Amino acid sequence: MKFQTILSTATSTLAVGAAFLAVPAFAQSTGSQDFDGDSIIVTGGRVNETVGIRTPDSPKAKVEIGQEFIASQRAGQTVNEIINLVPGVSFTNNDPWGSAGGSFTIRGFDSSRISQTFDGIPLNDSGNYAIYTNQQVDAEVIQNINVNLGSTDVDSPTPAAVGGTVNIKTLVPSDDFGVMTSMSYGDIAAEGSGGEDRSFQRFFAKVETGTFTSIGTKAWFSGSYARNGATFANYGKVEKKQFNGKIYQPIGDNGDFVSIAGHYNVNRNNFGGSPLSAQAITLDKSERFYDVAGGVPCTTSTGSLPNACGSQFERRYNPSNTGNIRLNSLFHLSDKLTLSVDAAYQTVKANGGGTSIAVEGYNSQGYTGVFFDTFAPVSSRNSTYYYYGNVDLNGDGVTGSGDAVRILTPSQTNTRRWVAIANLAYEINDTNSVRLSYSFDRARHRQTGPGGFLKANGEPFDVFPINDPILDEFGNRLDKRDRLSYATLNQISGEYRGRFFDESLTVLLGVRAPFFKRELNQNCVTTDASGNVNCVAASQVNDYLAANPAARGPMSRTLDYNKVLPNVGAIYKITPEVSIAGSYAKNISSPSTDALYGTFFYNANDPLANRIPETSDSFDLSLRYSTPVVQAALVGWYSKYKNRIATTVDIDGNSTDTNLGPVKKYGIDASLGVQPIQPLSLYAFASYIKSEIQNDILGAGGVLLNTAGNRERGAPDWLVGGRAELNLGDVQLGAQAKYTGSRYLNDINTVKFGGYTVVDMNLRYKLEKVGLANSEIQLNVSNLFDEYYVGSFSGAVATAPASAFVNFGSPRAISATLIMGF
Repeated sequence: MKFQTILSTATSTLAVGAAFLAVPAFAQSTGSQDFDGDSIIVTGGRVNETVGIRTPDSPKAKVEIGQEFIASQRAGQTVNEIINLVPGVSFTNNDPWGSAGGSFTIRGFDSSRISQTFDGIPLNDSGNYAIYTNQQVDAEVIQNINVNLGSTDVDSPTPAAVGGTVNIKTLVPSDDFGVMTSMSYGDIAAEGSGGEDRSFQRFFAKVETGTFTSIGTKAWFSGSYARNGATFANYGKVEKKQFNGKIYQPIGDNGDFVSIAGHYNVNRNNFGGSPLSAQAITLDKSERFYDVAGGVPCTTSTGSLPNACGSQFERRYNPSNTGNIRLNSLFHLSDKLTLSVDAAYQTVKANGGGTSIAVEGYNSQGYTGVFFDTFAPVSSRNSTYYYYGNVDLNGDGVTGSGDAVRILTPSQTNTRRWVAIANLAYEINDTNSVRLSYSFDRARHRQTGPGGFLKANGEPFDVFPINDPILDEFGNRLDKRDRLSYATLNQISGEYRGRFFDESLTVLLGVRAPFFKRELNQNCVTTDASGNVNCVAASQVNDYLAANPAARGPMSRTLDYNKVLPNVGAIYKITPEVSIAGSYAKNISSPSTDALYGTFFYNANDPLANRIPETSDSFDLSLRYSTPVVQAALVGWYSKYKNRIATTVDIDGNSTDTNLGPVKKYGIDASLGVQPIQPLSLYAFASYIKSEIQNDILGAGGVLLNTAGNRERGAPDWLVGGRAELNLGDVQLGAQAKYTGSRYLNDINTVKFGGYTVVDMNLRYKLEKVGLANSEIQLNVSNLFDEYYVGSFSGAVATAPASAFVNFGSPRAISATLIMGF
């Protein structure tokens, strides 16, 4: 029996430097993998005695993270933290373990402008384009992570990505049978963290079937379970279960194959991060670890008015059930003609948000339903649920009395999504190739907000109220929002690749034409220009509209966003070691569903209802140097935007878009990988990111805001880091550091968060000499010096510091992992 551990033979550089692999770049789709040129490789592994960051044979800047480097990071860590040493990438983790989310940018573009894919299939939310970093695939089943900086591939099925792509490629099953297990234990080791259970436990197992049929069929299956206590509060936990599998059928001996894979992830986590606003935070470490307001435990009210038990941010849940089935395939129809077909079905069930007041009876106007109003005895303006008829909410035996209770009312989302990507490539001759692509993406996006009962201790009976919602006397479910949306993308693209002058010059000429349609159905009444809604009972809608003539009733709209987008570039080898490259891409980002539903207060032909898509022109120019010992790259980039859309996400996960008008963004990415002696690998990078809002913009109430010349919020100005790794036989020692520069809270640039530096270390020891073949133990320390900093935050165009929430940066944590192979 032959076993290959995921941590095998890991002499590395980024990472540490990188390996010189003669493989195609694993871009977005199978067709792009087959057609594209080589990429920068950041594997951490030494292959054919060559290390460093390889200059790509592609006009676009691409970085690929391989298994060896992935394995050196903490078990269970999110993909987006693993790629945090890539030039231009910034990720602030909300916890040390990878299951609580965080803030993710590439070259200053937030996650809604980055396409993240899983074996070529898009992972971004179909409504607001967000990336949920705590729902990513287990790192142990990843073959590599490809980061495309600044532009997308020509067949990318995305209506919004302008800042780059991240593609996660899972392992091809092994030819040999094997079993791998991983057991981890960790804890937070930061000043003031004692007294609460903040520990982390994780178990992972993977079975490789090996080849089990006469035609070469092989597969792997894996599962994992992880849990940890709340990072900062004295209440809450995170639990995560995940299952993955892939069946792979090779066809012939020229690389053709059909692969079917599946993924299912279950997250149950409380919200957390900080009780403080941007104004209140002092960055004194004594404020990091805190007790939840109202005490633990608490008891809900049994009287006629509710108390606050269950409403605290840390008591809220952010549950998700996500899954997909993926098909990848490649067929050489002749020696010159190649067909690839990728397809997927995805499902999402998730919610986020808190509690509301529910009342037995009508509201003050005599209506039933959910109203965005003020229930004066208890709360400020919020969604209040009014249940008509024989409904006893507090169990006192009396109905319709006006009694009120607190109920669970998160914003519920259910998505079903179908994706297909087909590429037909033709090799004209040895130096000229063309391909045609078709991409299809259709998502059914159902957004509701039903209510569910809380237990006496403020915990929900079910984190998904939609499973057993509170009903009125006639069996009707009340929702604080009620929307059904369809997002459909049909995209045609083509690309030509030619090599000239003894293949010193490579030229790529591409174009894509996305045809994107949003079908929007609002079932509630829109009450004002901010897009707030009252979900009036269906039988009372006409009466309500007659009494409130300014409101807009339920309606449907269909909007189309179409554009022809060129995507071109070239690379020229001046010498075998030195090359220059350049690329240009035109991009589009279509408005999100939240932005479009917010316009339903206006007539469809009203200019105020028109949400213009963001468009951009992006340029890259690179100088690269590559030898077996030293590999370096210097990239300058520039992007010019029209109608720059800035997205704000509130504490409940609802997004708001603002048009900043024209914006210029530019910067420099530099990287250097060196292996001065055989056991030692060194890697360093630096990125400078600059953005300039060109005009002042109108804020609330028509107030002109001073934004001209300002930096966009949330984007660091500098990113500087590196990694050193020493491999001495059975022992590997690695250290990595990263400085993240200052960031602004808002676009009027009145509040700035300072920069911070985080240092991580890892130590790995193979256990063969102590009688455990194919086994290793690994120690990881994150934030070694326990740097305290502001992590993610809720900035907007003119956010005041008192009204913006902030998350504490992830504290120092230590974990140990035992990996065993059989």
